[in-house]
Amino acid sequence: MFEFDPTRPKWQQIAEVVRERIANGEYPVRGLISEVKLEQEFGVSRVTVRKATAALRGEGLITTTPGMGSFVAEP
Repeated sequence: MFEFDPTRPKWQQIAEVVRERIANGEYPVRGLISEVKLEQEFGVSRVTVRKATAALRGEGLITTTPGMGSFVAEP
């Protein structure tokens, strides 16, 4: 399981990990980013994952389509 830094919000740390995965190609362009898988991987609630995806969406790294999910944005 991922070891969180207790001095920083979990959603920020999750966003960092996802950001790195997008940068190194682990999450390909137009690839689905599963909130359920992130919840399970990090052992956090859906609310925490959604804060992380909201931050990434604000940075333009992902797009979210209601009913479909969040996807890596095209550069």
